Amino acid sequence: MSESGKISKKVHPFKRARKDVMYFDDQTNEHNTDSSSSGTDGRKLNSDNLKKKALDLLSIRKTLPVYMNKDEIMSHINSNQVTVLIGETGSGKSTQIPQFILEDIYKSKKHGSIGVTQPRRVAAINLATRVASEHGCNVSDQVGYSVRFDNSTTSRTRLKYLTDGMLLRELMMDKNLKEYNTIIIDEAHERTVLTDLILGFLRTLLETKRKDLKVIVMSATLQAEKFSKFFADAPILFVEGRKFDVTQYYLPDPCDDIVDYVIKTCVQINQREQTGDILCFLPGQEEIDKCVTVLNKIAQPLTKDEKVPLLVGYPLYAALPPAQQTLIFNKIKGFKRKVVFSTNIAETSVTIPGIRYVVDSGLRKVKVWRHQLGLATLLTVPISQASAMQRSGRAGREADGKTFRLYREADFVKLPPQSEPEIVRSDVTSPLLMLKKAGVDDIVNWTWFENPGKNAIAMGLQELYQLGALDDSGHITEKGEQMSLLPLQPHLSSVLISANQNGCLIKVIDIVSCLSVENLLLNPPAELRDEINEQRLSLCNNGSKYGDLIMMKELFDVYFYELEQNNKDSGERSEWCKQLAISYRGFKNVVKVREQLRMYCKKLFTEDKSQKKNKKKFDTNFDDEEDEEHSSKLKGNQEEITAILKCFLSGFSKNVAIGMPDRSYRTVTTGETISVHPSSMLFLNKNCPGIMYIEYVFTTKSYARNVSRIELSWLQELLNTSSAVIKEKI
Repeated sequence: MSESGKISKKVHPFKRARKDVMYFDDQTNEHNTDSSSSGTDGRKLNSDNLKKKALDLLSIRKTLPVYMNKDEIMSHINSNQVTVLIGETGSGKSTQIPQFILEDIYKSKKHGSIGVTQPRRVAAINLATRVASEHGCNVSDQVGYSVRFDNSTTSRTRLKYLTDGMLLRELMMDKNLKEYNTIIIDEAHERTVLTDLILGFLRTLLETKRKDLKVIVMSATLQAEKFSKFFADAPILFVEGRKFDVTQYYLPDPCDDIVDYVIKTCVQINQREQTGDILCFLPGQEEIDKCVTVLNKIAQPLTKDEKVPLLVGYPLYAALPPAQQTLIFNKIKGFKRKVVFSTNIAETSVTIPGIRYVVDSGLRKVKVWRHQLGLATLLTVPISQASAMQRSGRAGREADGKTFRLYREADFVKLPPQSEPEIVRSDVTSPLLMLKKAGVDDIVNWTWFENPGKNAIAMGLQELYQLGALDDSGHITEKGEQMSLLPLQPHLSSVLISANQNGCLIKVIDIVSCLSVENLLLNPPAELRDEINEQRLSLCNNGSKYGDLIMMKELFDVYFYELEQNNKDSGERSEWCKQLAISYRGFKNVVKVREQLRMYCKKLFTEDKSQKKNKKKFDTNFDDEEDEEHSSKLKGNQEEITAILKCFLSGFSKNVAIGMPDRSYRTVTTGETISVHPSSMLFLNKNCPGIMYIEYVFTTKSYARNVSRIELSWLQELLNTSSAVIKEKI
């Protein structure tokens, strides 16, 4: 098989990369999230060191298929306003093509900069760090990044990696994107809601006001024709990557117990195949934990009298503590074989070295938004053919590999070619607010890349109306304008606006910051769950009574004011987090998010005359550093906690359930029974008159997550306030 890259129209089913470039292709390593904006090891490097490092990396760059065909690719891009480029994983498209265009801009002395979008903030940061090294500069000089709550760009930055959401925010501020010469939509095959929105905005922009703007849509899978058709039959360019053979194996009959079959397959691979680690794809955390427990229990007896490696199982899923996630990247000593049990996080986001064998269950878990019910349902569903191919490709990253698919070949043919786009199974309230902010009136007939459907649009508009973001005519209100400027979901934006009006803004910001960081509170191991829950209850006196939002505030106060502000070392802070099953990295991110939200709110509410004239009981002055701790820490009195929870109730008024005589809860919107999630502080509290929840999920039954206690009188107050507003309009 040829090692040289080439341009062609033929598309290969498997994407693989050579060993020397596997960390720096399109799929960045999820565990490398601490890359500093200042370059390697977080230090600003001097000019000589930067140039030397760039020269060292040049030898690797020259082996990439994209670099080998630089002239032909640039000729194609310069000749067309829109280019659809399909590049196999490892071809170098995400790192090299932006640099080619940057060089062209400098040579021709063109104006404008280059924007490269990424679906994940981790990818944007890591790619910017890598490309800055290759370009011979520090991050934020010529190359930078902009992600939610973190910006590393300056006036010198000409190449910017940014998340889809950040580009949309820039579109809200500047509809013509005057700053940019070229926009590159990378990883377009992932089809996130925000990617679809950007594609719609760009097509309208190209057709009306920006004939000079270049757009490049880059993807790793086969949706080229759809992208091309959307942009008036834009030309398609395919770049072949480096490939290693991956042999596929199927089951002759369907399996009924996926955990049992995965374990058996791993044991058979260990006994029959040469050295190389194993990656197993499973749908969720429950199945993964079972597999790890079973494998590590039986591994020692199986290898006692055999001349085969000892199997060592490792889990990998998003809710796993970072310290445990990084274990999968470490080499294990001795005669052992690593087995990684993972969700689809390892499908594209993580590259694990040493993998030669893949075991594919053919299943995944997806969150589907039910527009009529207003809840998210977590379902286990079959994967698509494209996902199956991506999973197989993990076995061929470094050498020839094998994939063992735990389903029949006939079942593979029946799988959908591509995964369902996120926009048709997600809540579209936030995208609709963006469209309203952009001045789009006819939303149903807008240039959707994939229309979410009239029902989803109608429910989303209704939600925005209830939040006060739209008026009776469907036009965006002043409150809606403010909500669109905050980098949050509309409901949380509404909460901050209410908190500003009620004088408890800086405390609410702390809670919203905690809600904005995923997997902040980790699932403790089964054997430690009771002990950890007891520790949380004893530490959070108000949280045990009022619920999870107040608990988050209490935990944050301990971390920030007692540990971080008192200069406790990182080891002590990390140990405190470990004892309470809290993500240490998550709390560090909470502090960053908090700083950004305070900056946004200070800018947004600084002209709020009513705030200045009628200062509330709780201090919201961001500039008084001496009183900052006093005004931000939770005092714990009932009046203060009531004010905070009422602010959240104003944004989540539909997420309310009332306590019944049988101690169950029924939602106010549909009247169905809902249970408090076992992870909640109120799980054992059966005496709440009502509850408010931030998230509604359905797994084995309906669960409320991030739950808080409310009084029924608060609902009446909220209803009276809403009625007064309606009468005022009339």
